[in-house]
Amino acid sequence: MKAIGVTEFGGPEVLTVQDLPEPHPGQQEVRIRVRAAAVSPTDTNVRTGAYDMSQSEPPYMPGMDAAGVIDEVGEGSTWNVGDKVMAIALPLGQHGGAYAEYLVAPDDSIARIPAGTTLEEAATLPMNGLTAVQILELAALHAGQVIAVTGAAGTLGNYTIELAKQQGLIVVADAAPKDRDLVQGLGADYVLDRGDGLADRIREIFPDGVHAVADTALLHEDVVPAVRDGGVFVSVRGWKGEPARDIRFEAVWVFDEYHSAAKLDGLRQAVEEGILTPRMADTLPAEEAPEAHRRLEAGGVRGRLVLTF
Repeated sequence: MKAIGVTEFGGPEVLTVQDLPEPHPGQQEVRIRVRAAAVSPTDTNVRTGAYDMSQSEPPYMPGMDAAGVIDEVGEGSTWNVGDKVMAIALPLGQHGGAYAEYLVAPDDSIARIPAGTTLEEAATLPMNGLTAVQILELAALHAGQVIAVTGAAGTLGNYTIELAKQQGLIVVADAAPKDRDLVQGLGADYVLDRGDGLADRIREIFPDGVHAVADTALLHEDVVPAVRDGGVFVSVRGWKGEPARDIRFEAVWVFDEYHSAAKLDGLRQAVEEGILTPRMADTLPAEEAPEAHRRLEAGGVRGRLVLTF
């Protein structure tokens, strides 16, 4: 099968076409004929070797988001050949990443794609959607409480805002001038200028601070002052601040959601109900993965770039 992977770490140019044996599903697993794989910052970390690769062997295939059609089912699977599904993949796990023509996935790592969406659109949902769900679970807020979302114009920020509004939360978000309309359209109650001094601008609206910060922009200690005493700070890259003011620091780890089919199906339902909007920026043939990584790392992409197979 055709796959896009790396045998040595480095810049986008190390992503090359690989010819690998076709995998087959085991018990309670399926094989997906991948049609679309979203490109995310996590993929660039696989490409550069930022993760511990000691338990894996090259070629390393990036990709945590796939969508396609089941073409083979293992013994005991509850799925059927022909089902259109989206899946979360683990690049460093047993079955590898999503940048491949065929992906073997456990039954509980997939869900049907939302009705009315394309496979390319559905591929943008699993990893970022499950990350947003985990953020809100860790924040554990109640309707009427306030969450600030940094990096609101990014795909993860988009999904976090929309799901937070579904829960009845008040959302404060940051945006550059060119992204203000986008972020307001997601339902954010307050849209503030991004950049230095964001915590102060948040405190101008909420003098006691917000109940939680979802720091998808990796502002770290610069935005901790926006959190009220006893509030929650949720990071997406493992960062935890110094204990102070009874703030609870939490770090999202989306790899833990590999067997979260019920949550993934919840994302499907949210799309079908008009609560969540898949965010796709563009599609590129899988062979153009290096270009997709260059565009992602250049910044300014709104929505996910999607590789097609």
